[in-house]
Amino acid sequence: MTQRIAGTCYFKMDGQQLETTVEGEVEASLLNVKRETIRPGYYKETEQVPSLKGTFLFTKEFPIEKLNTSVDMTITTELANGKVATLSSAYVVGDTSVKNSDGTTELTFEGRRIDWS
Repeated sequence: MTQRIAGTCYFKMDGQQLETTVEGEVEASLLNVKRETIRPGYYKETEQVPSLKGTFLFTKEFPIEKLNTSVDMTITTELANGKVATLSSAYVVGDTSVKNSDGTTELTFEGRRIDWS
C-alpha cells in the first residue's frame, strides 16, 4: 500500500488562508519537550516553545497590519498526509522581510500550545 505523506499544505491565520510557495514548505513543532541523555539511563527534559514556520507568497492581499498587531492568533496548517497542527495564542517572532527576487516572505509563529489531530 502506498501513502501520500508530502506535498501541498494549507496554512490559515485566524481563518485567513496564506498562500504558500510552490514547495509549500512549513515546519511545525512535533513534541512539547526536548530530551537529552545525561548518562546512560538518565536524561533531562527542556520545554520547547511551540512553533510553526513557513515560506509564503507576498501577495497584494498579504495581511501586514494583522501580523504587526496581533499577539493572540490561531494558526492552523494542514499537511499533505492529513495531519493538522493548530498553534494557539500565536504571534510572529524573528526577522520579517520580503525577498523581491521571488516575492516571498518567511515567517515564524510561536505560541502557547500546539495540538495535532
